Amino acid sequence: MLPCLTLDALVGAAREFCEQESQVNHLALWGVTDGKAVGTYVEHRFQDYLRARYQVVIGNSALGIDLPGPDIMTDIKVTSVNQPQSSCPFQSARQKVFGLGYNLLIFVYRKQDRADGCSLTFEHCAFIENYRTADHNLTVAIHELLQGGASRDDIIQLLVERQLPGDVGELARLADDIIATPPDIGVLTVSNALQWRLQYGRAIGLNNSCPGVTNYDNSAS
Repeated sequence: MLPCLTLDALVGAAREFCEQESQVNHLALWGVTDGKAVGTYVEHRFQDYLRARYQVVIGNSALGIDLPGPDIMTDIKVTSVNQPQSSCPFQSARQKVFGLGYNLLIFVYRKQDRADGCSLTFEHCAFIENYRTADHNLTVAIHELLQGGASRDDIIQLLVERQLPGDVGELARLADDIIATPPDIGVLTVSNALQWRLQYGRAIGLNNSCPGVTNYDNSAS
């Protein structure tokens, strides 16, 4: 019987997958320029990689995230090194402050077509625990205000200035929660939109220097 997938095993499998797939000739991607198609291809290959080695729950559109097992709760993001970012379903403004509600596993690739096929070099891979998935600049600003003795109104003003989605009542309730339970510092850049836009440049460059973020860097290879 296959062992159950754990978060530690997931992180290890992701690194092994990056090393293996960086050596593969990905003929199916030759000439493909659609980043979404590349992302779907990589996600499916990684899911198959996990299935062959572990007991794992694989998600679907109804379940919302790629690995929804209660002990895993991780979404897979695949992005080009040229612009390491992706979209994310919007739930509420709280996600920008307190995190997305699940972990992220980010694969960052460099694609190169050759005469005899296509290479995908996975230059970075990062596992970001849920508590680090908030917006970096906003959470830093919140901490600075709180350390300076900011009032509830000061927090509300910051949220309004940063144009967080929601009416005044929603932002006031969010400010109360911030004062009661200050958020952890996030490592993402989360842009406001109908879907959150997540930027990963900061996270993939942390080089295992931040608790809650595990980095694999193959960019110098």
